[in-house]
Amino acid sequence: MSEYRLKDVCVKLASVSVFEKVLEKPIFKSFFKYMSERATDEEKIRNYSAFVSLIYEGGADLSAIVARCVFEDENVYIKSIAQKKPINDKMVLSVKRELEIFSEFASLTSRDFASDIGAEIAISDFDSGSVDISKEYEKRLENISSYGYGIFSANPMFRISKSGEAEPICEADKISLDDFIGYEAERGEVIKNTRSFVSGYPAANVLLYGDAGTGKSSTVKAVANAFYKDGVRLIELRKDQLFLLPEVMDKISGNPLKFIIFIDDLSFEKSDDNFNMLKAALEGSATCKAENAVIYATSNRRHIVRETFSERDGDDVHRNDTVQEALSLSERFGLTVSFYKPDKKLYLKIVSDLAKKNGIEKSEAELDTRAEAFALKRGYRSARCAEQFIDSLMQEKTEVSDK
Repeated sequence: MSEYRLKDVCVKLASVSVFEKVLEKPIFKSFFKYMSERATDEEKIRNYSAFVSLIYEGGADLSAIVARCVFEDENVYIKSIAQKKPINDKMVLSVKRELEIFSEFASLTSRDFASDIGAEIAISDFDSGSVDISKEYEKRLENISSYGYGIFSANPMFRISKSGEAEPICEADKISLDDFIGYEAERGEVIKNTRSFVSGYPAANVLLYGDAGTGKSSTVKAVANAFYKDGVRLIELRKDQLFLLPEVMDKISGNPLKFIIFIDDLSFEKSDDNFNMLKAALEGSATCKAENAVIYATSNRRHIVRETFSERDGDDVHRNDTVQEALSLSERFGLTVSFYKPDKKLYLKIVSDLAKKNGIEKSEAELDTRAEAFALKRGYRSARCAEQFIDSLMQEKTEVSDK
């Protein structure tokens, strides 16, 4: 019976049209290879083992892997839904049928394969279950502004690969807004701007600048995490990748999600070609701007274009105009938020709150004295310095408990 079930599922999968790209995923290719009529018994067992290996790599649950492949697919149907284009009734019926096929494939078990193989050996097992992919897909369509489609549907943060493609950051920072101490006013400006962006109101490109270790980058990531369920995704773009900005904007244009293009530690040499690319994006150039994207950048410099004294005295006929253009790049951000090193009072408050949060029991006097000494040794106070000090106390606590 299982043999016929596998053949039936295989034939049905081969008939998929709207979700045709899903069949190019490794898990489906591996299944088709297993179902090859030319395979010997030994090859079938090897093919099955390779199939299960892919399932293990994806979390050991076939149902979850299949659902993820379907939900991340960028097809004509979901794009039409997102862009509110008319959809042919026959396509709607095809989508319904194909989702049912994927549900059937996702519910296959190792017993189905064992019966098909018929060998008297134990084969690897995997998880699967009865799933209704159609129901979940319909839910995502109804809330498409929160789920979006394609690769952006299931992950909060992305980076751009060497080939120029967006790829999920598997180890994405899960930092929450509740994790911060201090800088409430500064962080509040970024939150307010993002909330306006999510709500469809005008939102500014944001420059967060100031001293190192004050939480600029962490703020951007925490804000992205906070608004994930509202359809916000973060794409991290390195400064040397800014030439890819038009491609990134084109990729996300039309997607109902909202995107934060995040550029960390931004600074330019005056001759940097990427300068003009960012300038065009901030000025709203059609080739470098998407309606569903804002740029959030961090920098340790107020004027993010480096300038030397020799350049000030250069032989450019319009030297003053050139200098002003370079220095005014930061002014092209609609919102600038300053993060300065904390004073002693704020620094010690951060230390105190972190100590309580981590269960460190020391007197206020001892904590203050040691925290100041720690900062003095490093030559500065910052939120990062406070965290490092607490980490050192946690290490002490661990060493004492191990004795």
